Amino acid sequence: MTLSKVGIVGAGQLGRMLALAGYPLGIRCLFLDRSADAPGAQVAPIRVGELEDPTALGELASRSDVLTFDWENISSAALAPLEKVTAIRPPRAALEVSQDRLREKALFRRLRIPVAAHAAVDTKDDLLRATAKLGIRGVLKTRRMGYDGKGQFVVRGAADIDTAWAQLGGPGLIYEQFQTFSREISIIGARSAAGKIVYYPLAANIHSGGVLHYTVAPFANQPLERVARRYLRKVMETLEYVGVLTIEFFVVKGRLIANEMAPRVHNSGHWTIDGCITSQFENHLRAICGLPLGSTRSLGHAAMINFVGQMPDPERLLAIDSLAFHDYGKEPRPGRKLGHCTITRTTAKQRNQVLADTLKLIQWT
Repeated sequence: MTLSKVGIVGAGQLGRMLALAGYPLGIRCLFLDRSADAPGAQVAPIRVGELEDPTALGELASRSDVLTFDWENISSAALAPLEKVTAIRPPRAALEVSQDRLREKALFRRLRIPVAAHAAVDTKDDLLRATAKLGIRGVLKTRRMGYDGKGQFVVRGAADIDTAWAQLGGPGLIYEQFQTFSREISIIGARSAAGKIVYYPLAANIHSGGVLHYTVAPFANQPLERVARRYLRKVMETLEYVGVLTIEFFVVKGRLIANEMAPRVHNSGHWTIDGCITSQFENHLRAICGLPLGSTRSLGHAAMINFVGQMPDPERLLAIDSLAFHDYGKEPRPGRKLGHCTITRTTAKQRNQVLADTLKLIQWT
């Protein structure tokens, strides 16, 4: 059965792009968000309320054929009663795993997906034991609610331990052995309720301060792509997943080390809007609404650049041939993702030259 009314918990830029992808398919989206000015509210109806308010969630569910989310930190327990009212896709089990770094790594290890050596940390003594066992170079992270570099502290030497604990100290942490990587890459796929899976080309991601600055795709490495697809399939099938799922990896000495997963459309897949036959947003909607999945073939060599902290001059960027410009309608502030642009060219060499020229016109704050 095809579903046509989608409730989305959260109305950020991901929700906004989902709603925009739905219109050509005849799919209509309705949001729940705290703010009437959220990016999604500019393109689709919104019910203003707290994301975990039972009344607001119940109203959203009653008006929807299927419920999804643009933010993975919504409480699984808050969503549980809604399963009696409507379908929830992706499943709550995926939310629960992705919300806790320790549980996430346990899943990866159970599926024989390599991860960084790590240890749970609840006290300063735990941290001292972890650094002694795993090495003094590592990353102390909150197990929950960390994203875009938030809730993390890089420990580079013994002198950093006290500072790390002062900043993050308390129960519910994880210490991970530092990974010296050559690349950060991501694999994105979509799985239907019938179990069909489509994969997007690998993407290479460049971060600063934990925030994605730009992505280039396809990242041509067939051996790594085969392994990444196999790992993604394992996770999707284990969780009986429906929708778009992303796994981010470090490439360490030619080997993939899983960093984290995201049970939703992902920033590193924004290039697919203009660079693929079917975007990640459209395929997420196709998957959760029972429609056939679309082709993920790339239309060329793409680069996606985030606008962080401030918007660039649109006139200068739009003068670049075939550049696609996306403004999320958000108020600027340091570290905030405000929009992105995508460049697509016939060859990687052409793409890289235009990317270098475009980066000169963009400042991140």
